[in-house]
Amino acid sequence: MQTSLEIARSVAPRPILEVARELGLRDDEVELYGPTKAKVRLEGIDRLEEEARAAGRRGRYVVVPALPPTPLGEGKTTTTVGLAQGLRRIGRRAAVCIRQPSLGPVFGIKGGAAGGGYSQVIPMEDFNLHLTGDNHAVGAAHNLAAAFLDNSITHGNPFDIDPLTILWPRVVDISDRAIRHAVIGLGGRENGYPREAEWQITVASEVMAILALATDLHDLRARLGRVVLATARDGRPVTADALRVAGAMTVLLRDAATPASWPTVSRSRPATSCAPRPGSAPISGPRSSSTSSAAPPA
Repeated sequence: MQTSLEIARSVAPRPILEVARELGLRDDEVELYGPTKAKVRLEGIDRLEEEARAAGRRGRYVVVPALPPTPLGEGKTTTTVGLAQGLRRIGRRAAVCIRQPSLGPVFGIKGGAAGGGYSQVIPMEDFNLHLTGDNHAVGAAHNLAAAFLDNSITHGNPFDIDPLTILWPRVVDISDRAIRHAVIGLGGRENGYPREAEWQITVASEVMAILALATDLHDLRARLGRVVLATARDGRPVTADALRVAGAMTVLLRDAATPASWPTVSRSRPATSCAPRPGSAPISGPRSSSTSSAAPPA
């Protein structure tokens, strides 16, 4: 019996431009990341939504919730991809929407998150590792806010922040238990004030949740600005806007705000990976849409 990796490597991925055109996207609405992966510009998504709305067409969502995998590994992603393939098999138009993997589980006991067997996203190595760099962008934006926060305290603490009320941790996209709780700011005054801090995995970042909910860059900027990082000694919230870091965070997330498009093993319909977030795997299965359908999987 072939392993999931052997199956993934035995299939030649479809050119991503071909996949994008099948979805109804124009070439200028796709940003290529090599021949097999791409980002979809938000303008293209808006255009397709407007065209579908004008034609009176509505898609339907089938949501695959969190579920424990079987001993053979069939969990959320395998079920999601397989369900979409089954819908395609019976003639329904269907596309997969899954979350991007986190490097923590990938290098832990859980392993990859591209599905398995003949129901997986390919190239699975690229998908499980850095993908299009969105997780790293989220981590950079999150940690930039953390740096601004400690820098504000070091340089006179103009917001009178109580270090004991800091709500904003730091993040790293690997499972590193040694820094879950740590003391930072050691080494003298130039390195800040010593205090307890914590690190979380990047996909647990509040920035990740905001990115998944934002409708465009302007909405993303507004949501980031309202994030409460700490409280002052008199109880006032200290936000990212107050520290003047929300704009820089948005710039770091500019490309991460657009979904990525990938092919699946069946070569019938792409798996579209949206903003990376853990524990969710919805499938879009519209009966009619502005996208063209491909041949059902063999």
